[in-house]
Amino acid sequence: MKHLLLVAGLLAAPAWADATLRFAFDGQPAAGEVAVSADTVYSRERGHGFEADAPRNAAGQPVFFSVDLPEGNYRVTATLGGRDASDTTIKAELRRLMLDGVQLPAGRTETRSFIVNLRTAQIAAAPGVDAGRVQLKEREIVSEAWAWDRRLTLEINGARPALTHLTIEPVRVPTVYLLGDSTVADQSGEPYASWGQMLPALFQSSVAVSNQAESGETFRDSLARRRLDKILSTLQPGDTVLLQFGHNDQKQQKDGSGNAESYKAELRIHAERILARGGVPVVLSSMERRNFDAQGRLRPSLLEYADAARAVAADMKLAFIDLNGMSQQLYAALGPERSQAMHPLNNGKLDNTHHNNYGAMQLARLVALGLREARVPVAAALRDDLGPLDPARPQAPEQFRVAASPGYTQQRPLGD
Repeated sequence: MKHLLLVAGLLAAPAWADATLRFAFDGQPAAGEVAVSADTVYSRERGHGFEADAPRNAAGQPVFFSVDLPEGNYRVTATLGGRDASDTTIKAELRRLMLDGVQLPAGRTETRSFIVNLRTAQIAAAPGVDAGRVQLKEREIVSEAWAWDRRLTLEINGARPALTHLTIEPVRVPTVYLLGDSTVADQSGEPYASWGQMLPALFQSSVAVSNQAESGETFRDSLARRRLDKILSTLQPGDTVLLQFGHNDQKQQKDGSGNAESYKAELRIHAERILARGGVPVVLSSMERRNFDAQGRLRPSLLEYADAARAVAADMKLAFIDLNGMSQQLYAALGPERSQAMHPLNNGKLDNTHHNNYGAMQLARLVALGLREARVPVAAALRDDLGPLDPARPQAPEQFRVAASPGYTQQRPLGD
């Protein structure tokens, strides 16, 4: 990587809550910028630097740059390009896509901005919410720790990445919160991905996406582990909360929960509490699993839960996104063979429930379409250059590219 990154401000972390940090990565810091060299390794004492133990590919890329910051939303402004032609992708925290393949010719620079949400497991007291902590799973403390630590971490990736300057500033912007299962949650390693990881790249730099979904979970788990409480503790009036469970609820019935009636009751609890805090709950039906019969017809497995989600949304007059129905159209458009491109291979076996980068992006685009069709206010902040959003016209898998992160795993996401 010819253009390295720089960090600004050796200030105590609490003071950074209202400060703007400026970093120079080209060895030419301007006034107010702090230069960071390739050997500036992150340490708690320094408060910024490159993650020394992060995985790299054969070319020594990407690099991961972290800055200690308090919980909140931050606008990150990156200056890309330089002397040589460049191709830069930036992801944040756990592989949340922010900038996708920004290509610039030699001698040209360009400034791009995006919003990163930073959170910890601590729950602050709020109306209707007691102080405490989210009950994290073991993998959230180990392989998914970047989603919960007190650092803003950027993955600088791409065929020819070139980041020369970086500005980080705290902002107050509308937040879109995500609650759901493995098909929504930030997945820590390739070949897995979720629509929640792709959604930030579909918004303009005026909205934050806070993905608080977790693999293997249900509406009941969201309540028990206090994930909903965490969202409510930071939610501001007008913020949006996308709710998508179902895959795991149907396997929870042996424990006395998870059937259609308990599912509806738990969904209603979520919506009522969000409404009480001035939020905008949006109900999503779960996308279908890839399961074709011998005649090439999709065999739905989640219709009971899709109908339950639709019924609660209708009864409570909530926005509803029929991701289940749209995903069936998507699979039908691709067909039994090409639809395999949406799913990862793990140990030679196709995972027909979870998704790879391509599948995750197609579902994220359907979520964006659903926000527009349901006239959810935050849909006005979606990018206007997304092209056709139509389940019957997915992006061609043969032409889709997102720079792969270097961390690969054979550990399947929890749930099915």
